[in-house]
Amino acid sequence: MVDRVGVAWRAVPAVLWSRRTWFALAHLVTGGLLWAVPLYLAVGLAGAATKASRKLFGQQGKLFHLSAGLLVFGLGLLVLFALTPRFTAWQRGRFRAVLGVALLPYPPQPGDPRRVRALARAAVSRRTWRQVVYHAVGGAFTAAATAALASCAVLATVLVAFPFVMHQAGFALKSPALVAVPALVLGAAWLARGAARLDLALAQALLQPSGAEALAWRVETLSASRAGVVDAADAERRRIERNLHDGTQQRLVSLAMNLGMTRAALRDGPPEIRQAVADAHEEAKQALAELRGFIRGLHPAILDELGLDAALSGVAARSPVPVRLAVELSHRPPAAVEAVAYFVVSEALSNVARHAAATRADVFVRHRPGELLVTITDDGQGGADERRGTGLRGLRQRVESVDGVLRVDSPAGGPTSILVALPCAS
Repeated sequence: MVDRVGVAWRAVPAVLWSRRTWFALAHLVTGGLLWAVPLYLAVGLAGAATKASRKLFGQQGKLFHLSAGLLVFGLGLLVLFALTPRFTAWQRGRFRAVLGVALLPYPPQPGDPRRVRALARAAVSRRTWRQVVYHAVGGAFTAAATAALASCAVLATVLVAFPFVMHQAGFALKSPALVAVPALVLGAAWLARGAARLDLALAQALLQPSGAEALAWRVETLSASRAGVVDAADAERRRIERNLHDGTQQRLVSLAMNLGMTRAALRDGPPEIRQAVADAHEEAKQALAELRGFIRGLHPAILDELGLDAALSGVAARSPVPVRLAVELSHRPPAAVEAVAYFVVSEALSNVARHAAATRADVFVRHRPGELLVTITDDGQGGADERRGTGLRGLRQRVESVDGVLRVDSPAGGPTSILVALPCAS
């Protein structure tokens, strides 16, 4: 028995000096103190509702007082709901500062300039009620655990001090602390650690978004991020197009004109010089034509200036395969969607000219509620396959960059049909 008591007493210093124990204790104490704030406000609101009802409505009857009190209390609850995010922020700070645990934040909600309406929406929000449940249940639990720990501390102090007090009074009593005190200390330490773990589990379940909410927010964030990347890339292509059009292209035009004038002026010159100037003139014109094609491939200026109909008309006119074009748009699509539609048609017609052996192609663009539909068909030999690297993979990547859908129907022997649906506000 003595050996067991000695072992217990030797375990007490290790428990008392354990950081884990003291941090758990600090966590519970601060939790109980924080819980007192909304509790005090709730009780104060109930009392204020009763006093306000009596003062404002006098002797109107119990039922009237009850209704008026409930109304005032309901308004007070709206105030509590408005303060709930602040209480939650305090709790998050407590977990981060004391336990070193960072709880995941809730995704932001769209604001509403009408304050009362925003409070009413918060009152029926699932996330608000989850936080309210934690502040009520978790706060009461931490307060109860703190009270139990305080009781253990008081009892242990009494058990240690009682024999000495009695000895000073002239009584000879054996101290019960030999067994009880270490048991109380160890039990209090286990209680503190267990209560802190339970409080953490409760907070992780109620003070942070569920798995579905976190996943939905992640998807929304990634979609917005991807849209930003697409817009930035499109803006960069426009910038390069403007620089090439206003700078390099104009210099090549000037160079070709000067070489043409020099070529005309050297008709009576040495043949080798005339030939060199003629070759340079042709090379400059070819470089200018290639640069213009490259600029159109980056981002055609006509798409910004005149819209999708005019830009696609230019693509159809330049196609070596005859193209029948029909564009029916009630309004201009967003810039990113417009650019994707343009490049899809341009690349598809280029593939038709290179691979399909077609005699004609049809392009149809129209609005449908919520989306822009683009259909490209040809009477070629068919057999188009993404896995063979015919450009369809690039088309699909462009379409999916704006959350669009691409379908290809190209049986062997033809015809080939490409249907593209791009999200577009009606």
